[in-house]
Amino acid sequence: MTAPTLDVFVGYDTDEIVAYHALCQSIVEHSSAPVRFTPIALSTLRTIFKRERLSQQSTDFAFSRFLTPYLSGYAGWSLFMDCDMLVRADIAELFALADDRYAVMVCKHDYAPSTDVKFLGRTQTRYEKKNWSSVMLFNNARCRALTPDYVATASGLELHQFKWLESDEAIGELPLSWNWLVGEYPYLAEAKNAHFTLGGPYFEAYADCDYADEWRAVLARTTSVREG
Repeated sequence: MTAPTLDVFVGYDTDEIVAYHALCQSIVEHSSAPVRFTPIALSTLRTIFKRERLSQQSTDFAFSRFLTPYLSGYAGWSLFMDCDMLVRADIAELFALADDRYAVMVCKHDYAPSTDVKFLGRTQTRYEKKNWSSVMLFNNARCRALTPDYVATASGLELHQFKWLESDEAIGELPLSWNWLVGEYPYLAEAKNAHFTLGGPYFEAYADCDYADEWRAVLARTTSVREG
């Protein structure tokens, strides 16, 4: 039996282009099933998504990430991930956790950011359910409220606090190891997905953060060419 293709949507930011490609490489290297990548890039969404960038946005895809179910035709399961991540395990294991009882599944962090500023001097916003939306496994058919019009007009808190769902009972829980917050959590050898939420090793200020050497090794393989 042919393994199903896993749909992975990755936030694409013009200040972190290298992060997008390294993340995709890390997923491919570990995946036991075919993977189909879709970058959530504003330049490709001009005909369906028109929303002015807000000053408090730290990435281009702060809101557009919630278009994942629409872009999936509201069918099947799709995964959204921020680009500043390094996958260290088989992404098929994450999809295997999909549970039809839920509309969306996330890592339910319970923490307060340790800094007020993150990469490129951008403000570290604080709100309930912080970082829950950085990894989202969508049960697309149950996320029809996320239309392009809604995503373009809803407030940041409405979107990132999942107020588009009937209740929090529709939010399933994924293991924190699938969204391990580098710099906020201690080093974890078993982390399946390292999230450089404060800033990735591609920024000089975070060049020595946890998992940085692993990330650089993946980047090297991303840009390698076999000769002869």
